[in-house]
Amino acid sequence: MTARAIHRLTALKIANLTKPGKYADGGGLYLIIGESRRRWVYRYSWRGARCELGLGGAGILSLAKARERAAECRALIAEGKNPKAERDRAERNVTFGTYADAFFETMSATFRNEKHVAQWKMTLTVYAAPLRKMILEEIGTPEILRVLKPHWSRVPETANRLRGRIESVLNAAKAEGLRDGENPARWRGHLDQLLPRRRKGLRGHHAALPFAKIKVFIRKLRAREGTAARALEFLILTAARTNEIVAAQWDEIDLLQKVWIVPAERMKSEREHRVPLSTPALCLLKATPEEQRVGLIFKTVARDKPLSNMAMPMLLRRMGRPETVHGFRSTFRDWASETTNIPNEVCEMALAHVIAGKTEAAYRRGDLFMKRRKLMKKWAKYCGYDVATDSS
Repeated sequence: MTARAIHRLTALKIANLTKPGKYADGGGLYLIIGESRRRWVYRYSWRGARCELGLGGAGILSLAKARERAAECRALIAEGKNPKAERDRAERNVTFGTYADAFFETMSATFRNEKHVAQWKMTLTVYAAPLRKMILEEIGTPEILRVLKPHWSRVPETANRLRGRIESVLNAAKAEGLRDGENPARWRGHLDQLLPRRRKGLRGHHAALPFAKIKVFIRKLRAREGTAARALEFLILTAARTNEIVAAQWDEIDLLQKVWIVPAERMKSEREHRVPLSTPALCLLKATPEEQRVGLIFKTVARDKPLSNMAMPMLLRRMGRPETVHGFRSTFRDWASETTNIPNEVCEMALAHVIAGKTEAAYRRGDLFMKRRKLMKKWAKYCGYDVATDSS
């Protein structure tokens, strides 16, 4: 094929073309000018059928680049390969890791907080590591089971979240045409037949300290130095969650009114939560010099960064404890249920749980704050603190 046969267009000629139509450069390469856009296509015959392959918009793809892509197509045909089929295969040749990272970047903007972002990232990079180099359409049930089984009985809550996030990634990949068939990570009617169900009543992997042992534990905790120890102590006294503690700000604390107001964006319920502060909780806060009570309450050595979500779990490990940080909320709840006559709804609100019944929720507008203040005073006393001077 001569240069004249395949190089009919020039950059200047293209710039002057305005009439809609098809303009051949030769060798199967055409410039298509429509009413609103210009594009390059490669036309060829494959096994007796006429085929057309889009190469890209003329606004971003130069004449020289379009010729390169057309030449690549001709080379594939010479090798006995269909250019369109080869491109489709390349587009579907996406690994789970590559697609999961892109999916995470898109979805992370909708996550409630940094902890949620970190959990998703950990799930898709560390726990799902065996899948990351696999092509999306090659992932089947055996591969999913190999990822889930090592965690399913040991850390069931984490494993279930892992399964759900893998399912979401594969669903999105199918929607984009990168997979076909059923999702191998789906639960109902599939993995529920292959993996044991979690027993009802289990608290997942949140191992909790029996409440009868909390006083001894607190004594050992208070003997520890460091920000993580104080953060864990404050978490126990307030029955709060990890992400509420590590991101707590001084401007959320009212020392005079003895209240900590956690903003809605940091709450699992997405509602502002008022936490009554007992005298021991106030004393813990007041140990920080007044001039330093700005920004984060529990800071790293760098002073300007929040405590890591792993700081308190690592502290428990150093103490030789099997419990989880979240498990102390269970310790508090078990104590309240078994040793006090405090109404159930007061205990649930102390944990910032959403009222389950719509009717009950509609009639209960308040947050039972004063009743919760008395509950937290009782809890601090049970933990071994001196609350004799607590006038709340």
